[in-house]
Amino acid sequence: MELDDLILKCGGIPTVIAAIAGLLAPLTVTGMDTVYSLHSRFMHHLENNPELDGLQDLLRWMHSIILNPPDFLKPCIFYLSIFPRGCYIRRRRLLRRWIAEGYSKESVDRNAEENAESFFSELVQLSIFKQLGTSASTRVGFYQVNSFIRAYIISRSTEENLVFELAAGRALNTPSRGRHLVILENWDRDRILYERMHFSRLWSLTVFGKWESFFISKTMKLLRVLDLEDAQGVTDNDLHMMVKLLRHLKFLSLRGCHEICHLPRSLGELRQLQTLDVRQTSIVTIPVSITELQKLQYIRAGLTIHVASAVPSNSWFCRRPHLVGVKVPSGIGKLTALHTLGVIDVAASGRVAIIKELRKLTQLRKLGASGINKYNGKGFITAISAHVHLESLSVHLDQDNKGCLDDISLPWENLQSLKLYGLGDKLPQPRSQFTRLRKLALEMDTLMQNDIDFLANLPELCILRLRVKQQLQGGRLHFYAEMSGEQLDTFEKVKILEIACCTSELHVTFGSKSMQNLELLTLDYTSASYQLAGLKNLFELKHVLLKGTNDEAFRAEFASHLASHPRQPVVKLEALPRSS
Repeated sequence: MELDDLILKCGGIPTVIAAIAGLLAPLTVTGMDTVYSLHSRFMHHLENNPELDGLQDLLRWMHSIILNPPDFLKPCIFYLSIFPRGCYIRRRRLLRRWIAEGYSKESVDRNAEENAESFFSELVQLSIFKQLGTSASTRVGFYQVNSFIRAYIISRSTEENLVFELAAGRALNTPSRGRHLVILENWDRDRILYERMHFSRLWSLTVFGKWESFFISKTMKLLRVLDLEDAQGVTDNDLHMMVKLLRHLKFLSLRGCHEICHLPRSLGELRQLQTLDVRQTSIVTIPVSITELQKLQYIRAGLTIHVASAVPSNSWFCRRPHLVGVKVPSGIGKLTALHTLGVIDVAASGRVAIIKELRKLTQLRKLGASGINKYNGKGFITAISAHVHLESLSVHLDQDNKGCLDDISLPWENLQSLKLYGLGDKLPQPRSQFTRLRKLALEMDTLMQNDIDFLANLPELCILRLRVKQQLQGGRLHFYAEMSGEQLDTFEKVKILEIACCTSELHVTFGSKSMQNLELLTLDYTSASYQLAGLKNLFELKHVLLKGTNDEAFRAEFASHLASHPRQPVVKLEALPRSS
């Protein structure tokens, strides 16, 4: 086990792996003591063992980026030691934590969120992070800290005594200066030892795995961040106690805590709260007391479920992810600092009341809404049409309301991300103002070729996801355009394309001048098959993902058709998740 962990700590860096292998090669079976010592004091050995002198240039580079970055970036780097090795980190989770901790603040020309985005991008450029793709169910991007770089950060943050970690096999010492407490999944939840600790200087508490009610202490008076994402066993009673004792919280995440059903009325006492994330909980109603939280900037709520439909039971459309929004109270318009809100159920929140409140939230940059129908669709769009800061909009139409946006002008002007679910056979109007759109997801009954022709000329489009329930026009999908017999440059910036449909065989053609920068192609085979032409024209194609199947022979056959492709794209399978 120690040897496996030791290899992982090398972070996939060839020079480190080779150096460690060279050190261990002469050892016999009795050399496991050396392996254990290397594992437990990894960075100490790399810096001080004369047999590893070949790593000094690498370590000097590490020293320069970790210990001598710009002052604004250094605390963001050390903060990464909070997340265990191998942990998948959502970008937004980290950014909102940085803001709550005060690491990213508003400046003259940018708000705190924009500065945090800039910091994150710098860490990606420094190769501290690597992107791992997206979750199949949520399409949220995940990142991971390089294991070798993390080990270096840990060795320095331990010296500074910034992060204190409770884990299996680790001696429990009372943290005197530690600002951040992390409880790992493998820690044995020893209440007696835990209650001997001092928490009066603690700023953040992060729990992985099982939650215990004794984790909250009345001495945590300075706690700003409580992050329980995906923790098991958190109850409504626990939440009530958190709100009662932790009045200085700026960040509260209960994301993925499925046993949480209600937010307490006392939530309004958290007057410093900036971020509230209750996505993937059982909460369906936001209490009126939330309107007292004038500093609240970010509310994420709603639950992803798989809805039934009239199409065959093995179809993707029978199992497709569907977001159920929450009912929000009258008076939410008082939260004028809000820039992220969703997913809200417009129908459940009262048509007239919620539309009136949405008009007041003029600083919204990201909005998600469900329950849109023929009775509230026009009012909803009208309410947000003057929101000049709105960059991301997600709209889920109620069933049997497919045409309720057909003749309504959406506020396209500043949108960079647009998701429309439950459309019929028409895209909403107008079409001439999509100039900034970078991400587009469409779920429609029917997709016409003229719609594809329109999408082809969106100048900034990078990500396109198309999900079509019924037969496409003629069973064909052409990604190209011609003029006077000559093919035109289309979909010029698209890097990610996903197609899902319900048809026995869909013919997809990529033109010689279309999608020249496409890197990832995803095809959903759950209820469709595809005949593909022009794959050789996708010169930058690196990955192909075949969803809804675990047929290895099919994958191999698909890959064989790409054998002559100059990029040699990697073909992977993603089987349909089991029903629960």
